[in-house]
This record gives sequence, C-alpha cells and structure tokens, in this order.
Amino acid sequence: IDIRNSDVILIMGSNPASNHPIAFKWITAAMEKGAKVICVDPRFTQSAAKAHIYAPLRSGTDIAFLGGMIRYIIENKLYFEEYVRNYTNATFLVNPEFKLPGDNNGVFSGLTDGKYDKATWSYQTEGDGRIKKDPTMQDPNCVFQLMKKHYSRYTPEVVNKITGTPVDKLIEIYKIYGSTGTPDRAGNELYAMGWTQHTVGTQNIRTMCIIQLLLGNMGIPGGGVAAMRGESNVQGSTDHGLLFHIWPGYLNTPKASLATLAAYNEKETPTTKEPNSLNWQKNKPKYVASFLRAMYGTNASLDEAYNLLPKIDDGANYSWLNLFDVMYKGKFTGFFAWGMNPACSGAHSNKVRQALTRLDWMVNVNLYDNETGSFWRGPGMDPKKIRTEVFMLPCAASIEKEGSIINSGRWNQWRYKAIDPPGVALPDGDICSEIYFKVKELYEKEGGPNMEAITKLSWNYGTKTFDGHYHFDPHAVAKEINGFFLEDKTVENPTKKGE
Repeated sequence: IDIRNSDVILIMGSNPASNHPIAFKWITAAMEKGAKVICVDPRFTQSAAKAHIYAPLRSGTDIAFLGGMIRYIIENKLYFEEYVRNYTNATFLVNPEFKLPGDNNGVFSGLTDGKYDKATWSYQTEGDGRIKKDPTMQDPNCVFQLMKKHYSRYTPEVVNKITGTPVDKLIEIYKIYGSTGTPDRAGNELYAMGWTQHTVGTQNIRTMCIIQLLLGNMGIPGGGVAAMRGESNVQGSTDHGLLFHIWPGYLNTPKASLATLAAYNEKETPTTKEPNSLNWQKNKPKYVASFLRAMYGTNASLDEAYNLLPKIDDGANYSWLNLFDVMYKGKFTGFFAWGMNPACSGAHSNKVRQALTRLDWMVNVNLYDNETGSFWRGPGMDPKKIRTEVFMLPCAASIEKEGSIINSGRWNQWRYKAIDPPGVALPDGDICSEIYFKVKELYEKEGGPNMEAITKLSWNYGTKTFDGHYHFDPHAVAKEINGFFLEDKTVENPTKKGE
C-alpha cells in the first residue's frame, strides 16, 4: 500500500500487473496522483503496457543497466548529499591498499587461487578504533570516491553495448529516476524472481540498494527496494524462521563452534565506537533470550535451551541447492515437502527427482497431488527400483484456516477462516501438532539422542480434543509473537501481569 506514496516507480525484475494485482492497485493509485512508472524488462509485459516508459534490455544485464544509473546520478550530482553524507558509509576512509577491479586486472585486491584474502577490505581507523571519515567526500580513499571511480566506466554507450537498451532510453530513465534524490520526492523499485533467480541475484539487488541510498530513498514513505513475494505469506515464513540460516526475528542460526549461549551472544552482538551510532542490535541478547524462552519456557534455562537447539556445522550450507545435492548423494533418510513442489519449481529438476528416489520416505503436505508427490511416475522412473515410500497429507487451503500472514509490504494481517477444509484435510498447524506430540511420545517411551530438545519444548499452541486430534490455536501463537510476561513485572511504574 505504501507504493501509492511513490513519485517514480521502477519495475525491473518483476511483472506486478500480471503477478501482483493487489500491489498494482497501489501503483495505479500512485499514477493517478501523478507518479511516473518505468518498466525495464526483456519482454514487453502487462506491466510494460501500463508503464509511462518501457525499455528493453538483454536478459542478465541488469547490473550494467543499474551501474549506468549510478554513474549518471553521481556525474550529474542528483544524489541527496545530506542523506549520503550523514546516513551512509560514503564518508568512510578505506584502506589505501584496497584496489578496485579497474586498477587490478579486473578483480578486487586479495584474489589468490580463486579465493579472496580480505585483509585490505577494511576501513582506516583512529587511535581509539573509530572509523576515519572525510565529511567532504573528496578524499580519493573514501567510499564515495571509490564508488565514483568504479562506476565511471559505465557510460551510456558502454551500457548500451552490454544491455542493448537505446542510449536515449537510458538517459531518459536515469534522469527521471534520478529526480527522486530530493527531500520531497520518493522513488520505489519493485523486483521479484526476475532478479533473484540469477547467479548474480544478490548483486542485482545490492546494486539497486546503492541507487536508493544515493537518492535517499530508504526509510521514507514511497521509497525502498520492494521484494514482491510470490505467495501471500512468503514474507511471513522468512520473518518467522523457516529459512535454514535464521531464527525468528532474523537472529542468525548458531554455528557448531559457538558451543555456549555466551559465545553466541559475543559473536553476534555488534559493538561500535561511533558516538552517534544507535547500534540497536546491541539488544540482540535480549531478543535471543525471548526466543529461547518461547521455545522452552520454564522447562530449561536459557543456556540449556541454547544447547538443545540444532547448530549449523561450520562451513556447511543447508540451502535449497545444497540440500538436494546432499539428498542426491544418498545422505538423507526422510524429507518433508511442505507446501512446495521442488520436482518442478527448482533448478535442475531432473537431478531433484533423482534425489527423491534415494530417500527412505517422503511426506508431501499439499492441497493436491503434484509432481513431487508423484515423482516416481515421471519420465525415466521405474517404481520397482525406487525405495522411497511416499505419504500424502492433504492440508487446508488459505480460506480454510485462520492465522496471520505478512504481505509484500511487511504488514501483519489476520486472515479469518471462511469454510472447513474438505474430507480429512487439516490446517498445517494441526498437522505440526499431531506430528510433534507423536514424536514426543516416542522419545519419552524409547529415548534417543538429544531427546530433551523435543520433550522439553514449550508447545502451548493447542490441546487434544474429543475427536482425538490436537488442534492448533493460531491465537496462542500470535500472542507469543507479540510477547507477554511469564510473571508479574514492574516496568516504569505499571505492573505487567504474568500469564
């Protein structure tokens, strides 16, 4: 909804007119107030048809296109100087030994045998540890001047040769988007899979972030770099720890080498010598304590709770591609495919399907059968030679369950249940609860390694009812997300009641 506050909207790496109609409603609202919409895409999409300006480019050349915009903004002094000086690292002085690719045969300093030694990738510091700065941003070693030098190569002519975008279109777009570098204007960029699903996806987005920082388009109404999520609650899954590398609240999942809570807090809590730095993340130990208490309640101390939670082996990567590579090598026993379809939605689907044949079991939780649940029916598959036992668990659709969602604008919203799910289909929370209590029962009966990680969990999200099932209570989870006191506590006069 914040998009309606934008003065210029750059659609690049997404197609919201087709794929995000609610978001495009607010783009239309912005247009009705005079906002300009720019669409840059290899294809002429529905979004391009609605835009004031459309520019084509060769697929995969986004960084060159954006690099040209950075150069144009700097060369024409369109950047928001006060913002850049005070709220970015543009004034910071970099180690004089650091070398840019233009001065070092196309690579940054420190590259040896395919790996970077980042010893020169540092800031100059004062005697007390504070970073040296040049408020004028004229020192050749300050971040601003190094950035200016690096992007000086991205002339409109060079960008045209790389991207295929006509020079006049490049300059027109750069000028219009660059006009948002003032206190009274805001520019927004909308991206989706068109940027992320590249080998340089992270760099695509970081390059756009440089532009937004130069123009002061971060932290203002109508600004930002907006990730258009593919499902209504993809953002919620990210915020609440369903990615391997983060806990809820964007706390990093601990490495195995951080054996104690004290070691984790020391490693993860940033410090600063900057007198004007808020350094809000200094409060991270408090957030960690809240998370651990939510996980184990009074069943374990904070130190015990930390020890019970799984850690990531140092140097290991448990992300999507690596997960299926490990599965392909036969190192997985079982796999839950929960609300996803990796047999056709990920890279190298043939390898993914082969990986699924090397499991002992797989559980497919979905609304209906799909390519993952029936991978054994696919091309080149012989069911007689596949040992994987597949279990199908039908689950409730979004309108058949109650709970919170978080949209692309990062708004928490409550979605009410409209109808009951059909047949034996259950809400995801009910399925999780059923599995948890059964696994807990087996651990209590049979024992097992690290069993207390399960048996001591504080699972206060529903109870067993007359029908023999454990019914998940989303209201209990919402309450826990918002936080509450476990005991009476006086905070600046009022007493908060424990619950």
